[in-house]
Amino acid sequence: MSVDPDALLASALRTLRIEIQALETLSTRFDTGFTQACYLMSQCQGRVILMGMGKSGHIARKIAATLASTGTPAFFIHPAEASHGDMGMVTAQDVVLALSNSGETAEITLLLPLLKRLQIPVIACTGQADSTLARQADVHLDVSVPQEACPLNLAPTASTTAALVMGDALAIALLETRGFSAEDFAFSHPGGSLGRRLLLKVKDIMHQGERIPRALPHWPLKQALIEISRQGLGCVCVLDTQDHLIGIYTDGDLRRTLDQDLDWHQLTLAQVMSASPSTIHPEALAVEALNLMQSKGINALPVVNQQQQLVGALNMHDLLSAGVF
Repeated sequence: MSVDPDALLASALRTLRIEIQALETLSTRFDTGFTQACYLMSQCQGRVILMGMGKSGHIARKIAATLASTGTPAFFIHPAEASHGDMGMVTAQDVVLALSNSGETAEITLLLPLLKRLQIPVIACTGQADSTLARQADVHLDVSVPQEACPLNLAPTASTTAALVMGDALAIALLETRGFSAEDFAFSHPGGSLGRRLLLKVKDIMHQGERIPRALPHWPLKQALIEISRQGLGCVCVLDTQDHLIGIYTDGDLRRTLDQDLDWHQLTLAQVMSASPSTIHPEALAVEALNLMQSKGINALPVVNQQQQLVGALNMHDLLSAGVF
């Protein structure tokens, strides 16, 4: 078999154009059916049950995973297995979202009388508005496409893309309706770097106790520099006698001091420190500390309690080591 590189690229671009056209067509179909589907799913007291056969089943699995990770409890049931016992997983508090391009998938239409008997709302996602599934569903989502990317117009390609995007649209609309937060998202993704980024708190990585670089305002600058070097955080936190944070002196402040051509041998910290520095609470997420440091252009951050007493300190290296990027 000879391979023509130009023909391969032309095929890829043709596929892309067809699928873009399918999504442009889909964008005209978001109507009251979509809002009704969102309402049923948002009011669901149980789970959103996804169903689909073949390629539609693969898309349904992905939609279920997206819903579950964004605040809408959901899982996938194989329609054929549902006919052989798995219907026991469905309760009267659930909502069913069934995917079938033809709307005539036998394994799904067989279940419709059972779902009706349980008074379970059915949302149909099909490419045929006059199909059995579309007509018997409580809500129909039209994901029909002008053509498949397959040159035979047979292999599910553009149609599965449209169904996938419809599922994403439902998930994100529900996420925004619920006010789903980054911390909520973290509890669904506790593993790996994403979990570390979203779940790790400042108190988990900050330097504490004797590891905090600290000084008093009357200290000579030379003494403060020794403390900065000893602790290796690139800063020293300036405190009053009650451990309240009143200032900070960093490596950057030192460069600025030297630029002023002052006699640094005679200076005290009170004369050169940055008063009212940016701080963070130990219960804050580590990613919040990262965002604060990046927005302020700083590399070190004191950690204070509600009484503005120093309880810790951290720098960019600590966040990097913890994988908070």
